[in-house]
Amino acid sequence: MSKAKVLFLCTKNSVRSQMAEAFLKKYAGDRFEVYSAGLEPGEINPYTKKVMDEIDIDISDQRSKGLMEFMGKMHIGYLITVCSKAEERCPFFPGIAKRLHWPFDDPALFEGTEEEKLNKFREIRDQIKEKIQSWLKEIDNEV
Repeated sequence: MSKAKVLFLCTKNSVRSQMAEAFLKKYAGDRFEVYSAGLEPGEINPYTKKVMDEIDIDISDQRSKGLMEFMGKMHIGYLITVCSKAEERCPFFPGIAKRLHWPFDDPALFEGTEEEKLNKFREIRDQIKEKIQSWLKEIDNEV
């Protein structure tokens, strides 16, 4: 039986969707094929890499990707938008079984000292981790 494909979508694919991809791979990579993409892909934010490294999750093999790399090319079991802009602007496309919206603040927009910025990235990282873990429990309870 093939694994369900999960695509996390954000605006730039630089922070939240990258974190979500890494957490789902860590906690359920044996159950899902996990991807992330952005509507306007950019570079992965250096703070993203830093705060994931702090918890021993290496995302150095991940890269920022555009939605068109996936659109119409595979059946997506779950499309999960992790920011409101992506939810508003994401086009409908066939081949998606379920679409979910998990809005998280964009820590890249936070202004402050370097330590304050890192703390904001850690806060969002921890929220995403908790959401991934609770979603996996929900799925297990549905079966």
